[in-house]
Amino acid sequence: MLAKVLSGALLGIDAYPVVVEVDIAKGLPQFATVGLPEGAVKESKDRIKSAITNSGYEFPTRRITINLAPADIRKEGAAFDLPMAVGLLSATGLLPKDRVASDLLMGELSLDGGIKPVRGVLPVSAAARHWDLEGLIVPSENAEEGALVDGLPVYPVEALGEVDDFLAGKRRLEPCRIDINGILARGASDEVDFNEVRGQAHVKRALEIAAAGGHNIMMVGPPGSGKTMLARRISTILPTQTFGEALEITMVHSILGMLPASQPLVTRRVFRSPHHTISDAGLIGGGPYPRPGEVSMAHNGVLFLDELP
Repeated sequence: MLAKVLSGALLGIDAYPVVVEVDIAKGLPQFATVGLPEGAVKESKDRIKSAITNSGYEFPTRRITINLAPADIRKEGAAFDLPMAVGLLSATGLLPKDRVASDLLMGELSLDGGIKPVRGVLPVSAAARHWDLEGLIVPSENAEEGALVDGLPVYPVEALGEVDDFLAGKRRLEPCRIDINGILARGASDEVDFNEVRGQAHVKRALEIAAAGGHNIMMVGPPGSGKTMLARRISTILPTQTFGEALEITMVHSILGMLPASQPLVTRRVFRSPHHTISDAGLIGGGPYPRPGEVSMAHNGVLFLDELP
């Protein structure tokens, strides 16, 4: 039997839909994953088997083939665990195929059937508004992150059995709702303040002009003269970050997996200070699997290049 489940993946900073096609056929027991999966995706078969068994379901001992379409783009990460497991249960007849195909699923499975957080939920949620979906099913730790974007209900889940009961109509899940204004208010204060600087009037004047006009600035001086201390406080005199700007930098943090569960939105202007030995890919971005670099992480904030020469 064949089942299809929709998920999402990242290509750089952009999200695109991935159709997880699961086919169970007669033959010797085998579990094959195709569609250019990398290591973590290939290893998912062992996590999925243990999660399904420990959740009280019977794992099919047949020839299983899973295709991640489009097949010409390399897939990475463990976010496909949940849609692959749900696809298997749907292909065996435990879940209705039409209901399974109407939601987007993301999540990493633990061996006991629990669902762990994944990275990149926010950009996938933003892109999924333009796809034909009824909702998003994501780990509970990522629910507030996904709910930052209006347009689709985001359902938080903690276990595979919970997802199966919801898709089978046996359980009702409440979509995640967040208070944007409350989150912005909680993160309004800064750890450092420009008012803490004593003296250095000429440098502070230059920093104020640079911050007001969005200019670059170069500080030259002996060690201990306060260059780093001053640079760390530039972000505190920048204009208050708007929700749109906060959403842009939060997407970058989400892609890199640097978004804490307690703070789904990056509310303050960021300050990035990479080490002077950083590589080109680390600074600008790129790599075999394109990732944002320090320049992207400093978006709408401050990028401080210490020891620049």
